[in-house]
Amino acid sequence: MSFVMRLLLPVLALSVSACASNLEAKRVPGTDLAQLKTFYVQKLPADGRGVEQMIADRLNLMGFRASHGSNETPSAAVDAIVTYQDKWMWDITMYMIQLDVQIRDPQTRMLLVNGQTMRTSLIRKTPEGMVEEVLTEIFKGGRP
Repeated sequence: MSFVMRLLLPVLALSVSACASNLEAKRVPGTDLAQLKTFYVQKLPADGRGVEQMIADRLNLMGFRASHGSNETPSAAVDAIVTYQDKWMWDITMYMIQLDVQIRDPQTRMLLVNGQTMRTSLIRKTPEGMVEEVLTEIFKGGRP
């Protein structure tokens, strides 16, 4: 391998990884998301950006009924509880690099499905765009 190629390979590897994105959703076997119509999005205590509101708003736009709040349990009966973790990075401005969303059984808190999206700085989306992306992936074929 030439000297120039040895220099260019790390640069190429870094530039490709800077454009990386990851989107996936994994369901627990036997989970039927088509049965879920009402959701409660539990606010992450450290969240000061209103991600719980974005998730609830997107679920409502998708045809579900969703509410959100800081309590561990909703004030009314729901079909599922939604939890999430958001990760933010600084690159000239703050941006969401990763969003993990879990849909849980409201009685047992058992995980039904987990979705994740990750976007690095060069291919970033708005937080609302990341919420839409992960929820669309989670509910592929399971919308009302």
